[in-house]
Amino acid sequence: MTLVPADLDAYLTANDDRIRGELFDFLRIPSVSARSEHDADTVRAAEWTARSLGAAGLTATVHPTAGHPVVVGEWRGAPPGAQTVLVYGHYDVQPAEPLELWTSPAFEPTVRDGRLYARGSVDDKGQLFLHIKALEAHLKVRGTLPVNVIVLAEGEEEVGSEHLASFIEQHVDLLRCDAVVISDSAMFAPGLPSVLSSLRGLAYFQIDVQGPAQDLHSGSYGGAVVNPAMALARILATLHDDDGRIAIPGFYDAVDEWPAAVREQMRSLPFDDEHFRAEAGSPALGGERGYTVLERLWTRPTCEVNGLLSGYTGEGAKTVLPARAMAKVSCRLVPDQDPTEIEGLMKAHLARVSPSGVTTTVTHLHGGRPWRAELKGPLFEAARRALAAAFGREPVITGEGGSIPVVGDFGRILGAPVLLVGFGLPGENAHAPDEWMSMENFTTGMRAIATLWDELAAH
Repeated sequence: MTLVPADLDAYLTANDDRIRGELFDFLRIPSVSARSEHDADTVRAAEWTARSLGAAGLTATVHPTAGHPVVVGEWRGAPPGAQTVLVYGHYDVQPAEPLELWTSPAFEPTVRDGRLYARGSVDDKGQLFLHIKALEAHLKVRGTLPVNVIVLAEGEEEVGSEHLASFIEQHVDLLRCDAVVISDSAMFAPGLPSVLSSLRGLAYFQIDVQGPAQDLHSGSYGGAVVNPAMALARILATLHDDDGRIAIPGFYDAVDEWPAAVREQMRSLPFDDEHFRAEAGSPALGGERGYTVLERLWTRPTCEVNGLLSGYTGEGAKTVLPARAMAKVSCRLVPDQDPTEIEGLMKAHLARVSPSGVTTTVTHLHGGRPWRAELKGPLFEAARRALAAAFGREPVITGEGGSIPVVGDFGRILGAPVLLVGFGLPGENAHAPDEWMSMENFTTGMRAIATLWDELAAH
């Protein structure tokens, strides 16, 4: 059985206090990419990341973009014929509001009961930083790495990675690699290492229904003028049938069904529907009939209303017939659905069901393709051995209902396989108050990644 290399483990143990202190300094930078008042902080976080890479033994450069900077670290001293691996992460974070719901300040790292609380602790500064420290352990102890490594850290992941794909396209020669490794996800459960096998894609729409030129008195006009709010309600009601299946014609045509063996493995995971329901705070669970909760989350597409706006919503009564109604609708996609094709199907469907008396407009705001990994080959096997060595048990294969658009960009532009191996945990409040990361997972994750490089080179 593979073991964590003793020399690397000893280095990480001896430097544990320093590593934690550096991580805390990283987390104190409020690098909120969505807020212009934090633009200087995102630059500061980029420069901090570059210095950290330099201290670890890599050559690092901060590259300006039309948005926030991209940091690239390089170490290319491996023996001839060695593989080149690109490590991706992001240094930007979500806004911390509402601040009053944090138990301790969002940008003052605090450890309570083995949990490190801070904005960005798990998403994604903590997970990016453990990669940097795993590289440092190799370079400080051995003076070398068994593979060539590129570290790519961006500052716009939390706002859609608007400029990253173009950056990769413009720097293909710099970023060319044999594999990509990303830690920006969670393990299935505490102590249960996980390899992420899939991500859902996204097609996000705004639906605008316009009726009269302005709001009208509902007594003087109601019953004679088509109400856009009612029209929108009827439109949205056509998106699903009674079994929770999406009723847009052609929506499932491109869905590549999961193999029965993979679905069976999902059903063997230690998942409790009632615990999930209680964690969500929902009175009951729903979704497409005929599938388990995990299958609905990982293997099936969705069509969800994310927001509604129409008419008077203030205190008390105001009897108006609204002039306009709007809905935000997102479709999570699975292989091999294409967001552009889904846009066409959505627009055609809404054109058919929109009632007369209103004008319905559909705008595709943004999207991303779904992704599914090849769970075989040297990269996957090396990850399996490294995770087993660090955590003392074989990893499980999981899926993810969310989206990481850059995963598809790496495959499309660089043509490299992607390994998604995260060290977060369910319930860590990423994007919410009191975000936290398990300190045990942070330290064990460093050892797993340090072991990965040896395993990838050895096999």
